[in-house]
Amino acid sequence: MSFSDLKPTLVVLLVAAAVAGNSAPATAGSRTSSANAQVRDDAAEKPKARSSAAKARPAKLEVLDGLSFTITEQARISGEARAQYESAMQLLEQERYEQGAALLLQVVAKAPDVTAPYINLGIAYERLGDFEHAEASLKKALTLNPSHPVVFDELGLLYRQTGRFAAARESYEKALAIHSGFHFAHRNLAILCDVYLDDLPCALAHYEAYARAEPDDKDVAIWIADLRTRMSH
Repeated sequence: MSFSDLKPTLVVLLVAAAVAGNSAPATAGSRTSSANAQVRDDAAEKPKARSSAAKARPAKLEVLDGLSFTITEQARISGEARAQYESAMQLLEQERYEQGAALLLQVVAKAPDVTAPYINLGIAYERLGDFEHAEASLKKALTLNPSHPVVFDELGLLYRQTGRFAAARESYEKALAIHSGFHFAHRNLAILCDVYLDDLPCALAHYEAYARAEPDDKDVAIWIADLRTRMSH
């Protein structure tokens, strides 16, 4: 039986008002995690974006259909930075992470007070195996927005991949404390508890929370049944 962590179908919208020339905000969409607007899988085998000195602001979180989330961020950035951000998102969707990261570095240089580019930069670095820079980018996003559930979910995945299981659990729990309906964080936490921490009650509780949101996920239904069998012995 194989397990995988999941990224939600989560759309991070960077609502960007250009510095000059625009009277109305324009919308630049990025699919980002847990942020690429597609579901992201990280395989796990089982026996298997304001400045740092600025005041932080919470992300606006909207539940669309019970399963999807939209996080919007108000930001004033230049038209050039917005175009680069959109291009970077396309590169990440094409799995061209090195080119995407290079472009996102240009975006954060122009718009150092915007959270979303740092999140996506962290994801790009993580996909490249550069965990040190991935963590630094995600923690920078937290300094700008300390109540961003996606950042905590991303950090949870990163901590798990680098063997920091207690920190991963704490990070997932913080994501769920911000938004208890963040069902992919429930699933990722369940896998962590099941595969890495051997905390079966934790695993069952979070698998079940995820299953209530995604009742058609047959894999999780099988995992729940298996877990209940193991717990009964």
